Order: sequence, then C-alpha cells, then structure tokens
Amino acid sequence: MDAYGKVEAMLNAALVEKLQGIEQKFVRIEQELADPNVWEDRELQQKLSREHAELKEITNAFRQYRDAEESLKEAQQMEDDESDADLLAMCREEIERSRESLEALTQRLQILLLPKDPNDARDVILEIRAGTGGDEAALFAAELFRMYLRYAERMRWKMEILDAHETGLGGYKEVVAQIQGDRVYSRLKWESGVHRVQRVPATETQGRVHTSAVTVAVLPEAEEVDVDIDEKDLKVDVYRSSGPGGQSVNTTDSAVRITHIPTGLVVTCQDEKSQHKNKAKALKVLRSRLYDMELERRKAEETAMRRSQIGSGDRSEKIRTYNFPQNRVTDHRISLTLYKLDQVMNGALQDMIEPLTAAMQAEMLKAGANSMAE
Repeated sequence: MDAYGKVEAMLNAALVEKLQGIEQKFVRIEQELADPNVWEDRELQQKLSREHAELKEITNAFRQYRDAEESLKEAQQMEDDESDADLLAMCREEIERSRESLEALTQRLQILLLPKDPNDARDVILEIRAGTGGDEAALFAAELFRMYLRYAERMRWKMEILDAHETGLGGYKEVVAQIQGDRVYSRLKWESGVHRVQRVPATETQGRVHTSAVTVAVLPEAEEVDVDIDEKDLKVDVYRSSGPGGQSVNTTDSAVRITHIPTGLVVTCQDEKSQHKNKAKALKVLRSRLYDMELERRKAEETAMRRSQIGSGDRSEKIRTYNFPQNRVTDHRISLTLYKLDQVMNGALQDMIEPLTAAMQAEMLKAGANSMAE
C-alpha cells in the first residue's frame, strides 16, 4: 500500500484550495511591501500592511498544518518499513503526535476562516446606565465602569470619559466613555445587556441581600463616512455643566445637548470646559448610536444569529449576575459560573470573554456544517 494513502484528510479539498489562495495572496503582498515605491504611497502601504497582518496568522497556521501532515506521512512510511520493536513504538508515538497536531490545526484554521465581523477592529463607545435599584444600582454602575477601566489597562487600551452623571454617593446614573486600542470591539461586543448584582447594600441595616441591575451598551465607533448627519436634523442646546446634586461646576455655557430630530436620540456632553470640544464628543456618540441602530436593524433580519447560544444581543436581555456574598459571577448565555468575582471586578474579564468568544465560534462552525449538510 502507498504510505500516503494512510493519511487521513483533515481539511476538505475546497478548504485546502481556499487556503492555498490565501497563502499566494500573502506572498504577493509580502513582495509588494518589499518594493520601496510602495512605501512612498502611505495610503497603499497602510492598506497592504493591514491585509498582510490579516493573512499572516492564517498562512502561518496553514504552513504548520502542511508540516504536520508531512511528518505524519513520513512516520507512517517508517512504520510500514520498520521491524524493530523500539523504533516501531517511536514511529507510533510520532504518528499520534502528528495526528493530534493536525486535529488542533484543522480546528484553528476552520475558526480563522469564519466570516469576520467587519466592526471587530473598531474602537467603541461604552455606555453604562443604572437600572432598577436606585443608589445601589448607581454604585454598581460605577464599579462596572472601574472593571472595564482595569480591563482596558490590562489590554493597553486608552479609555476616556465623554459624559458622566454622578450621584452624591459616588455612583453613576450614566457614564459614557470612548475606548481606543487594538480590536476593542471584538473583545467587548458580548458585554451589551443587563448586568445584575446581588449583595447587601451599604445602606441596608438588616443585612438583607438586594438585587439591582445596570445596563451596558457597547457601540462600535462610527466614522463620519459611516453615518451622514444633516445639521438641519440637529437641535443643539448649550448650558452650564453640573455635578452631583445639580450644583454648577462651570461658570460658562460649555455643556452641550444634541437632539437628533428624526430619531429623537438625545446626547449630552459636559466633560470638557470647551463648548466646541463637548459638541465634537457629543457628535461622536450620536454618530455611533445611529450606526448601532442600523446594525441592530440588520441583525434583527438575521434570524440564524438569533438562535445562537450567545443570545440575541438584545439590551434588555439579562446576560450576567454578580453575586458578592458567594464571590460568584455567572454568564447566563453559556451557563458559565466562576467563583472569583473579586478577580473579575479587578479587570480579569478575559475569563468571561474568551469562553463567550469560543462558544460563538463553535456555534458558527456548527451552523456552517449544518448548511453544508443540507
């Protein structure tokens, strides 16, 4: 028997052909980037560099796959030709290692080839609002904000408050922030929804556990080219900034409120002392909200995504519970419970985000397999 006939096909022919095409494109872009003339055209150089970075991981994984496949072929051929018991055992160990490597690389390549969310590379607008629970909800909104701030620091992202409405106890009725960095939306997009907290509030005299809720919205930041805003559709009001309790914190009318008349969306910004800067920030938030509304409209039409294990992504959907007495945090979409709430609140969000990402990828792979079977 031909030794090559014993190699099990891990990737089907169509996927191999697709990967070969990606590798060829990657090599071509590498050659173009080596041309000094390309570096004189900054826009072209940036475009090619982005494509190169996107294709590099897939190409490297495919090359590792081919190496593992070749190692398996060689080990199988040696197994056929070998009669010494010790060497035969070594061949079989190498065959097992190569098969395990091929299986892992096959799964990795299938995930890398999944359709990409075009917004994954974008920065985000993070909006946190206190829900049911009064002062306790506002205090937890502030704690969630600090949790995301610490996570951003771990990821080396930049976080800037665009607008905040504080309470006298140090909580937030609402806080809006911009987060900039590498692929921020891809990491935070699962955070939208209702976050529920269970604990004994500081104001509770009888030690009873209360339940409060906070809503989180993660919006991909929109560029001007994404959303066309007509100035005639805007009502702009200016007023003096205020702090907790409504006291004035500025002597000039620098705070800005923008109302988008067609949709009724209202955005305020009072973080800067400059009216011009506050208006620019408010427009940035408005643009992202309008862009998100369009994304939600499209998402509602994609019924297959609504059946995902991750859930609908509806902002009214309870996604997570933080139980302080038990140091427990539970993500209800994938039934994940961790008994390290203290670490999560200190920014260790990767322990929640990575399983969510893996679950979504598994669901997409399953959906792809089912569609091929049909």
